[in-house]
Amino acid sequence: MNLTDTVLSVLKNKPETLFCVDPETTVYDALELMADKEIGSLLVVSAGGELEGIFSERDYARKIILQGKSSKDTTVREIMRSADLSVTTLHTIDECMRLMTAHRVRHLPVVDATRIRGVVSMGDLVSWIISAQEEEIAHLHAYVAGAYPR
Repeated sequence: MNLTDTVLSVLKNKPETLFCVDPETTVYDALELMADKEIGSLLVVSAGGELEGIFSERDYARKIILQGKSSKDTTVREIMRSADLSVTTLHTIDECMRLMTAHRVRHLPVVDATRIRGVVSMGDLVSWIISAQEEEIAHLHAYVAGAYPR
């Protein structure tokens, strides 16, 4: 486990269930689904299965509440982030963290040429890095204690 591991490694450790909404779903209904599933974002997928964007709690806070709009009268399409910012399963953990930092986002859709593969969050990546550090520390302790395999 390290920063050069790919997004595919992270996705293998996550449930395969994808939570998606249609672009015409109301923001209120999308928020209900997010609350029910205890997630921070939803993929926005057209009826034809094409990824159109991603909707997050941050979108709601900044584009509904702060602008005085109604979540029951606004569709996800109106406030979602475009799918232009996404990664493939071959992107590294480091590349994802840099993209998230540069674009100030917390969720990245993962797509391959033929299908939507999932979503990685900043929390997923931080957990991966913490696990990698714990693994390295355990190896260093074993090495110092003389129990390291030769």
